[in-house]
Amino acid sequence: MDIIGIIMSAGKAAVDVALYTLIPVMVVMLVIMKYLEIKGILDWIVRLMTPVLRPFGVTGIAIFALIQLNFVSFAAPLAALAVMEKRGTSDRHLAAALAMLFAMGQGNVFYPLIPFGLHWGNAILISVAGGLAAAAITYHLTGRRLSSLTLKQSEDDLHNEKTGQGLIAIINGAGSDAIRLSLGSVPMLILSLTIVGILKACGAIEGLTALLEPLLTWLNLPVVYVMPALTKLLAGGTAYYGVMTDILHKGLMTPLQVNASAGFMIQTFDLPGIGIFLGIASRFVRLFRYAIPGALAGILLRGVMHILIS
Repeated sequence: MDIIGIIMSAGKAAVDVALYTLIPVMVVMLVIMKYLEIKGILDWIVRLMTPVLRPFGVTGIAIFALIQLNFVSFAAPLAALAVMEKRGTSDRHLAAALAMLFAMGQGNVFYPLIPFGLHWGNAILISVAGGLAAAAITYHLTGRRLSSLTLKQSEDDLHNEKTGQGLIAIINGAGSDAIRLSLGSVPMLILSLTIVGILKACGAIEGLTALLEPLLTWLNLPVVYVMPALTKLLAGGTAYYGVMTDILHKGLMTPLQVNASAGFMIQTFDLPGIGIFLGIASRFVRLFRYAIPGALAGILLRGVMHILIS
């Protein structure tokens, strides 16, 4: 087994994701978010959406994260989370937002699977339902003992921030933040991709497939699910899509199976996703354990809903 070759390949893939996926999306999204914040538009949206989202434990800014994840990509919500953390959003609301994002599907996988038969409208609605359920469970149950106090900046600080920056300063500041956040995810990406490469090289994936075959047959589940599921868990949504396209091109999976498995397979609760979201700030690492039960419940709800309507 060529361990060094596997590590080098994983490093190249991780850097490619950071440079050509995370940084471009993050720069654009964070510039937009920063501009909206400086102009006071975010504050207006928070006041407008808070009464609607309060029962789920989701703040107004978190609605941006919800929209960005479902309609753009897994990297897009990082900008909203960074703004929430910087503005001192309470631990309880931040944990709810984290659980919501882990439970939902991402646009960069939804859209490419439409030509292969994915029912996009159903997938988006179910994704939002699962995300809100995850947020509500985290806010009202697992994270109920967390602080609900928002650590707001002083009015003078907010005024100076809103009036003292021009467009170029906003772009430069948001761009440097985007690069820092994106590069912070590289170590976890390298580790997860290295694990996948080692498992493939030593035949562990094939062995696990053979080991699970009797159980899957008893459950009337195709063995073909094993490879994309393991790839998704260890390498993330982009790698999952690559494996799925190969399987679909070979005719080993039907559109019905794609839709039935979408709730469980298309979400961000995988090793790279966890690393990327937790890399934003140390607070997310501390709140992660409170978000896990809600995220798993949201994914379970989405999985059941997809199976029932498929």
